[in-house]
Amino acid sequence: MKINRICPKCSSADVVRFDGYTGAYGTGNNIMTGNTVFSTVNVNRYICCRCGYTEEWIDQEDLEKIKNSKRAKQ
Repeated sequence: MKINRICPKCSSADVVRFDGYTGAYGTGNNIMTGNTVFSTVNVNRYICCRCGYTEEWIDQEDLEKIKNSKRAKQ
């Protein structure tokens, strides 16, 4: 869904992306990897506008930050 913008459930091409963000006090669609809003990783959503199926993805460059987070449970 992220790459080809085709819904895996209904095969629709009516897919939109909502960028993750970090707002005041850590609000938004993100993952806290530390204790401040400066340590967040944004989570992007892909939504099928036909059936409502959603997927959440983290950008490739943020994966190492997630892996090395003290909050991550192995």
